[in-house]
Amino acid sequence: MITKTEINKLAEKYENEHFIKSDPIQFPHRFKTKKDIEIAGFVASLIAYGTRKVFIKKLEQLFNIAQNEPLNFVLNYEEGALGDFNYRFGKPSDFNSIFKIMRELYSKDGGLEELFRYSYAKIGTLRDSGFFKIVTDYFYSRAAANAGQGFYFMIPNPENGGAMKRMNMFLRWMVRKPPVDFGVWDFIPTGELLIPLDVHVARISRQMGLLTRSSNDFKAVIELTDNLKKFNSEDPVRYDFATFGYGVNQK
Repeated sequence: MITKTEINKLAEKYENEHFIKSDPIQFPHRFKTKKDIEIAGFVASLIAYGTRKVFIKKLEQLFNIAQNEPLNFVLNYEEGALGDFNYRFGKPSDFNSIFKIMRELYSKDGGLEELFRYSYAKIGTLRDSGFFKIVTDYFYSRAAANAGQGFYFMIPNPENGGAMKRMNMFLRWMVRKPPVDFGVWDFIPTGELLIPLDVHVARISRQMGLLTRSSNDFKAVIELTDNLKKFNSEDPVRYDFATFGYGVNQK
């Protein structure tokens, strides 16, 4: 098993400004106000799957359509404003539905921070799928009739037992402090965050001796996070940078 000294060195090496330029977190880093940051982060997290170079290019296209004004674009979103924008599973109708719901969220219900804050106050932990379900139910209950596979892939149902990787990544961005993350949300302690688990992180974590579960599901997220808490109980997802760095070093 990797030692605390080794994993801390990796985290220290890769948690810096250089990490930002090749990561989807580069998009919220373009903005200064909290609501622009959280909208940009949420949108970037939705599309952060598949080949990195490809989804970075698609995000550039999406932010160009929004004229790099996330909050203004959401508040003034009109049917068809995204044209034929799509990405893999996500069809134009899926993106249209998401942005219409976000318009309602920001114009009537405060925004993403208020939605996640309400969910955390009600459930009290990210380890209960009910926390994510309150968030996803907000979107599901307002989804257009033609919202398809892409909509439900980008905003997955936590009751299916999946890792909720992109939503955990978004929460890491919002809650943890700079230089890479933003620390704009203060209602979730960093010690409560869960590791954003994907195929790469799972593979590296098994090589490190930190994950024994064979399935890359929510139970694996809990196992890995608990093992990382043994190194740093107050900030276990800091080691997201270490798994990235370990993978780079093994190439």
